[in-house]
Amino acid sequence: MSSSAEDVSVEVEATHGRPQRQVGKARAAEQPFEYPLARAYAEPDWRRIPGYAGVTREQWESAQWQRSHTVKNLAQLEKALGKHLGDALRDDIERDQKERATMSMLIPPHMINTMDERDLRSDPVRRYMAPAFSERDAEWPSHPMASRDSLHEADMWAVEGLTHRYPTKVLAEMIPTCPQYCGHCTRMDLVGNDTSQILKYKFQLKQPSRWQAMLEYLARTPSVRDVVVSGGDVANVPVKRLVEWLFKLMDLPNIRDVRLATKGLAAIPQHFLQDEVLEGYEAIAKRAREREIDIAVHTHVNSAQQVTPLFGKAVRALLDMGYRDVRNQGVLLRGVNTTPNQLLELCFMLMDHAKVTPYYFYLCDMIPNAEHWRLALWEAQDLQMAIMGYLPGFATPRFICDVAFVGKRWVHMESSYDRVKGISYWRKNYRTGIEYDDPDALSREYPAYDPVSTLPEEGKKHWRRFLAENAGKERESV
Repeated sequence: MSSSAEDVSVEVEATHGRPQRQVGKARAAEQPFEYPLARAYAEPDWRRIPGYAGVTREQWESAQWQRSHTVKNLAQLEKALGKHLGDALRDDIERDQKERATMSMLIPPHMINTMDERDLRSDPVRRYMAPAFSERDAEWPSHPMASRDSLHEADMWAVEGLTHRYPTKVLAEMIPTCPQYCGHCTRMDLVGNDTSQILKYKFQLKQPSRWQAMLEYLARTPSVRDVVVSGGDVANVPVKRLVEWLFKLMDLPNIRDVRLATKGLAAIPQHFLQDEVLEGYEAIAKRAREREIDIAVHTHVNSAQQVTPLFGKAVRALLDMGYRDVRNQGVLLRGVNTTPNQLLELCFMLMDHAKVTPYYFYLCDMIPNAEHWRLALWEAQDLQMAIMGYLPGFATPRFICDVAFVGKRWVHMESSYDRVKGISYWRKNYRTGIEYDDPDALSREYPAYDPVSTLPEEGKKHWRRFLAENAGKERESV
């Protein structure tokens, strides 16, 4: 008569004196987020969009065609989307362009093709690329403490366009244009065309002189080892000129890391698949290897539907050249990507298909007319908790509050938090470029602000009093 499994276990334990484990108990449990993904990894058929019904594949995959057919105004958007736009939404967007928009309209056909034309009113990509007036917060379109350059990057320019904000890192704003304009752009003070609401800052130095001044500053500042090359967007820098400037940058002995920032990788991947651009980016990667410099690309994808095979093809081309990583820096935007499932679907689409590492998700910066997108700090903290455990540690994005005069801070790093007024306070461990002689910089607490609409009534009353008391005055701290 054979022994049962339990008898065998007891016998083995008695014989060898080793503890036993009962195996086979664990099972895959039902989870709030389901994996594998239900979303297909496929290029949407652009011919379903009325304005692109007759466009050939050759045309669609041409960067020149994409740029020449980029939507620059509401009439062109209506021509592209046809009846799908509808009169009510069209009028809503038109009013927003006149009364609220801080960015002019600029949407490549590739990006329009990622929208769900059947429900444009609630489509995540449309909501941040072509915002509607009714979506803005009616009472609080702007926070009382909002400002055009909400992070005060220009205050920390070492030379025009070169922000020296961190001890060993700088941001080089090469140009003030992008291949697409996002409604929530943190650099709305500088980037893009004027709108009805905003006259943009224009660089004063001519481009060659400004770029040269950046290199000269970096050459005489050996503490800087890391340069983020941005704008605007490097996709709008002619590739030969980008290669020339980066070669000079990488010849500086103190430079060890270079990061190229481009929304264009997702917005117009056709640009990065051109022969001339591929050759230029391969030359950049080769020079970085020769100089033993780490080089990576940072892109900006906010919704899972933007992860398409053309985007993935452009990413893989860069990775095959030897770029260390392609990383995604998204922005938390209410109505776009602020549920755990939306964020996890985006992260898995990036990882599984495009081989992009989810890196950061920022709280939307406190620019004018952005309150309807912004989350309270506690909401971001809850979201960070909700996505933990699903993704590999190296690909679990950090949620970031970018605090003026402090820098990037994980959303759980506040030193104190007034939930009623919606003010969080933050400390820092280094001085920015304008605080080199400030004895209190490292002991001061710096404020960040929740959207007023997320506050209890007592907090809303506080901000109403603040506005009444400061009507006509310069903005002051609270």
